[in-house]
Amino acid sequence: MQKRRGRTGRVRKQRQSPGSRGVNESYRSEFIELKKWLKERKFEDTGLVPACFPGTGRGLMSKTSLQEGQMIMSLPESCLLTTDTVIRSSLGPYIKKWKPPLSPLLALCTFLVSEKHAGDRSPWKSYLDILPKSYTCPVCWEPEVVDLLPNPLKAKAEEQKACVQDLFASSRGFFCALQPLFVESVDSIFSYPAFLWAWCTVNTRAVYLRSRRQDCLSAEPDTCALAPYLDLLNHSPHVQVKAAFNESTSCYEIRAVSRCGRQQEVFICYGPHDNQRLLLEYGFVSFGNPHACVAVSGEMLVKCSPPAEKQLHKKMSILRDHGFTENLTFGWDGPSWRLLTALKLLCLEAEQFPSWKKVLLGEVISDTNEKTSLLSAQKICSDLIQDAHSVLRKVSDLKEGKVLPIDQLSFVEALRAEELRLLQASAEILSSSLASFP
Repeated sequence: MQKRRGRTGRVRKQRQSPGSRGVNESYRSEFIELKKWLKERKFEDTGLVPACFPGTGRGLMSKTSLQEGQMIMSLPESCLLTTDTVIRSSLGPYIKKWKPPLSPLLALCTFLVSEKHAGDRSPWKSYLDILPKSYTCPVCWEPEVVDLLPNPLKAKAEEQKACVQDLFASSRGFFCALQPLFVESVDSIFSYPAFLWAWCTVNTRAVYLRSRRQDCLSAEPDTCALAPYLDLLNHSPHVQVKAAFNESTSCYEIRAVSRCGRQQEVFICYGPHDNQRLLLEYGFVSFGNPHACVAVSGEMLVKCSPPAEKQLHKKMSILRDHGFTENLTFGWDGPSWRLLTALKLLCLEAEQFPSWKKVLLGEVISDTNEKTSLLSAQKICSDLIQDAHSVLRKVSDLKEGKVLPIDQLSFVEALRAEELRLLQASAEILSSSLASFP
């Protein structure tokens, strides 16, 4: 049987067009059981039904036309999986006794592993059955595939994986303390693959919900809640709905921000994230993402500076002190203001250097400085384009060799191809800007 991967298990090739129609999947047994389970918890029938869409895969479809401001889903608190849920379960007494206190994240992960192991005996079985069996975030990838990511994302992915591994290793003592709850050995139940699945479930699917402070948990923010059915909504940067917990109704509510046609996919926005963030945290790439960007590192700035630049160290020190070595990017509209400002300062000639403060304030120093900074941006953009081409060729060869997982390589390919498109757009903008100089 093919694994069900849900919203994170594909490359999102395009934003849904108005003519796209989903295939209704509400007849599937797992969704029938989920709707029964939700109804038992006072969830009223919704105008949204599960469906499979071209390009985005499984999501929620509107049965009728949705109007601006219309309530389209109201999920009672009793349907939400929170740390309150965990503390009320059989895990509660063990969590309350454990020192040092567990983090809210660890409590949720432990509960998910425990309930998944319980199978048919779990009161959350109907929800667990519709969750993905595996995830496509880089934290789950082979190290050789992670190496193919852009350096900033590669570093974040490796750091994230190390954090998950450390959390698992440091929690082994607590897992052992849970042995009285199970017939099988806890080592077989709370394995790293099982823990990683639970961690990815929380990280990719949780909604923001600030819970009341649990005395038996650590002081880390308790802001994650799993929201059955609601978490079938896919992401679009062109948000169509807004979501928030309503304290007066004790429901997590979804309202339409704009109109949505009948039998169209309804989207929610996870945030104004670029594709690297979407891939890292949620396991997908969004094509045509208006928030997409390609980062430029401090090392790239140094590399584009003249070899004989005597004031390079001082200039870089100024940029670091004023926060101009981070968040430097290329976007669909070309190099960012911050990137160009950093390059303008680096391109200051010796006699212009005393004017560095004016550069950071956005003032024009000279036409020569403007042109030189654009040429530097062009050089960086060209280097990034070459790197993208090189990685895409390597990915193509690796896919043919079938040594590494094809699906993981496909995500690298999608990310790199989209970033290449963006960089090529930036290159055209830079060429046009430089054409105005003699």
